[in-house]
Amino acid sequence: MLYMGIDVGGTTVKGLIIDEKGKIVCEDNVPTRVGEALSGCIEELADILVQRTGKTYSQISGIGVCSPGIVDENGAIVFSGNLKLKNYPLKELLTKHLNVPVKVLNDANAAALGEAKFGAGKGYKDSVMVTLGTGVGGGVVIGGKLFEGNKGAGTELGHMVIERGGVACTCGRRGCFEVYCSARALTARTKWAMEEDTSSEMWKTYTLATADGRTAFEYMDCDRTARLVVDWYLKYMACGLVNLANIFRPEVILIGGGVAAQGSRLTIPLQKLLNDELFGGTDYAPVKVECASLGNRAGGYGAVAAVME
Repeated sequence: MLYMGIDVGGTTVKGLIIDEKGKIVCEDNVPTRVGEALSGCIEELADILVQRTGKTYSQISGIGVCSPGIVDENGAIVFSGNLKLKNYPLKELLTKHLNVPVKVLNDANAAALGEAKFGAGKGYKDSVMVTLGTGVGGGVVIGGKLFEGNKGAGTELGHMVIERGGVACTCGRRGCFEVYCSARALTARTKWAMEEDTSSEMWKTYTLATADGRTAFEYMDCDRTARLVVDWYLKYMACGLVNLANIFRPEVILIGGGVAAQGSRLTIPLQKLLNDELFGGTDYAPVKVECASLGNRAGGYGAVAAVME
């Protein structure tokens, strides 16, 4: 059996076809067309993928699509500012054109489900995924099933407040997880620290124009200012992860997104901080912290997993 997964991004729509075991048969991408043209863009990519397999749509068992924004239980995009869409009946439009069962879900939720079914979360019944990119997103899998919330609206882990009255967030609140722990927040903190310490070793390789989320981690072992940035970041990350661990008590929390490239430099200290603060300790129901494994394919895999259910 073959399944198609489509991951809609702000600039690119990525797609893949996999078999029931998760083996990739083919993959491709096209530039994103926002607004009412989105369904046509997805249909174009779907046609490309099917043609590349030498199959027909009748041989595709289902198509999963994940998109940024709020997606309702009918597969309509209720709102997505990035895609300039509101109350857009994406599932209806795609089903009409492709004549294949279609499932539409939020992209962060899809990534969580993809990792749970095919990636680093495979083998765990309960997992939480936190994605660290331009923002902070994620999803929750309970008993092997994606938790989609009321009317399928999904979860917004990045807009959990971890410092009341803190830095203003684009959502209108202050102190959100996202404004302290996104790659953007880490980059901003690094640049601020460099400006404060013009003798920092980070200046040897980076400028304020080139510093990013990797910079402080690269210099943390030889530069005090870089170490302070990393410690600052880990403190807020741990606060968010402990909150999630105490609420859901999953077997594992998976870290994805660009910052996850730091691997053990991220997970080892976060595991220690989480163990120290986890309610009731770790003797009875420990919570592991691990990096996700599917990279930018997680959404596509998760879209497939959703249509397989």
